Amino acid sequence: MGRSAEPLTESYFYILLCLYRGPNHGYGIMRQTLALSEGHVHIGSGTMYGATSNMMKKGWIEELPKPDADRRRLYRLTDAGRQVLLDEAARLRYLAAAAANVIEGGKENEE
Repeated sequence: MGRSAEPLTESYFYILLCLYRGPNHGYGIMRQTLALSEGHVHIGSGTMYGATSNMMKKGWIEELPKPDADRRRLYRLTDAGRQVLLDEAARLRYLAAAAANVIEGGKENEE
């Protein structure tokens, strides 16, 4: 399963980003998102579990088997999810470059 035509929400983007380097559980993802966004993006537990459920249905992440004593759900990025994240990062870089070009008065602004 691949990428949708829609841009990712901040929550989806950060969840995928947090799983890029390896598996993590919901609380870990919420804390890592807060750190990566320098406190600007807060993912609540309701958003977290709704998003992870939806992304599992899309085939972007998967839940790993739980160790016997652990109640936390551990998630891992799939190959499809990795590609979705890379595509979104490329789209965001393109948008940021276009904005910087306009704001900073690049050659394309000259008529």
